[in-house]
Amino acid sequence: MNEQTIIEAIEKEVVPLNYEDPKLEYIIKLIGDKRIVLIGDASHGTHEFYELRAKITQKLIKEKGFNAVAIEGDWPDAYNVNQYLNGRGGVGCANHALAGFKKFPVWMWRNTELVSFINWLSKFNENITKGGLRVGFYGLDLYSLHASIDAVLQYLEKVDPESAELAKERYSCFDLKAKNPERYGYLASHKLKASCENEAREELWALQEKAFEYVKKDAGEGEYFYAEQNARLVKNAEAYYRAMYEGDELSWNTRDTHMAETLCYLERHLSDRLKEDSKIVVWAHNSHVGDARSTEAGQKRNELNIGQLAREVFGPETFLLGFLGYDGTVTAASDWGPYAQRKNVRPALSESYEGLFHEVRHKNFVLSFEKESQARKMLSKPRLERFIGVIYRPETERTSHYYPVDITKQFDAIVYLDRTKAITPLEVNSEWEKGELPQTYPAGL
Repeated sequence: MNEQTIIEAIEKEVVPLNYEDPKLEYIIKLIGDKRIVLIGDASHGTHEFYELRAKITQKLIKEKGFNAVAIEGDWPDAYNVNQYLNGRGGVGCANHALAGFKKFPVWMWRNTELVSFINWLSKFNENITKGGLRVGFYGLDLYSLHASIDAVLQYLEKVDPESAELAKERYSCFDLKAKNPERYGYLASHKLKASCENEAREELWALQEKAFEYVKKDAGEGEYFYAEQNARLVKNAEAYYRAMYEGDELSWNTRDTHMAETLCYLERHLSDRLKEDSKIVVWAHNSHVGDARSTEAGQKRNELNIGQLAREVFGPETFLLGFLGYDGTVTAASDWGPYAQRKNVRPALSESYEGLFHEVRHKNFVLSFEKESQARKMLSKPRLERFIGVIYRPETERTSHYYPVDITKQFDAIVYLDRTKAITPLEVNSEWEKGELPQTYPAGL
């Protein structure tokens, strides 16, 4: 089977997408009555992925009644946005509501694209009648160990000061002044300090034992639920930071299991409040959204992810949508910790899915894998797929960013955009403004 035969089969199946004026009806039709929709991105710094994901989400909210957005971000940071969308917390604008996202990579959620979406969501919520459930905004991730400890203590100091003192005693195991979870993980995993596993677990249990009493004191939307999730995050983050030094797939699985667990608790909480099944859109990277069982990481290293776990829990009510691109620019860093840069994205490798899709005559398109077709059959033979996270190292692109997958099992459908540009951080530095020289320099001048 030659590549041209595959390209011709793909061209018969794709639905062209005009990015400048996208008609999203086809994507919404594909989603149908699914109520747990996970939308990925091929990088954490691409304007078109963020913007188009937001537009799809807006249609799901307006036309399908979706009532929550859950992101690959920390629970307490995202909850500041949720409070703003519910008219609480004394926050005056979307930019300020996103101020909690202070840790690297700041641009991942503090960018102009997300501000536009939060502004839209705020206006949408203003039109919901009194007593109706506003669309919420939540975080699924677990990097906020100390911020979540602070949130649990603040909640208990308000509703149960005596229990707050006991919680402080338990959480003091983490060294509340240092606030360095990586250092804790290193010391605990190397037996240089006692693990805080039991203390974190005991505090969660203590909170849950008084759940009925605390829920009766709730002044707003799910204050107890917010506190309980923070306590659960502390327990899971403790395990994650220890696992960081014990093996890659162990820490990966701990993190994605936590995100899937948080999604399940959130779905149950919102369904209880609505008295009907809730509908949630998840925003995360393709590596988290695409079913891990279709990837080399899942098959050889037993990695799992939120896409796989969502399919296992919610079954046919789940829809996984991936985004892929060929070249352009991206906001990313060269290493963990430094500031954002605007980098050139190299043209995708010819042997990758992206390289194959680049040869299709439609430069932007949607391709569904839900029905049997010649294209689906031909594409099921594993190929390389590119994954750019917050780090992009074009000099080692093949080994750093490509992994074999079966895309037909990874997603229910994909959106392919041939050329994309970088997202705009809210805090733009001179390095980002400058960008990289074109790859054709100096010939391209």
